[in-house]
Amino acid sequence: MSPKTSERGTKAGGRRGSLAEAMTPGRIVVLVLVVLALVFIFENTGETEIRLLIPVVTMPLWVALLSTGVIGALFGAFFMRRRR
Repeated sequence: MSPKTSERGTKAGGRRGSLAEAMTPGRIVVLVLVVLALVFIFENTGETEIRLLIPVVTMPLWVALLSTGVIGALFGAFFMRRRR
């Protein structure tokens, strides 16, 4: 077996390992929390009234929950990026 052949084998094995390296315990916890949040959001489909400063808006509860989650995630990403 030549050195070139053995290098290819380690690179192919390294690619498989990169997925395992990318899935850190913190990322797994975040992924599980995102899935649980989405299940919670889409289980709450009833209509609700929401006051947006002055007007009262009637919308499905899942839309309000999802938009609040997205806004929170954007703020979190913004502040984490500024900290670095």
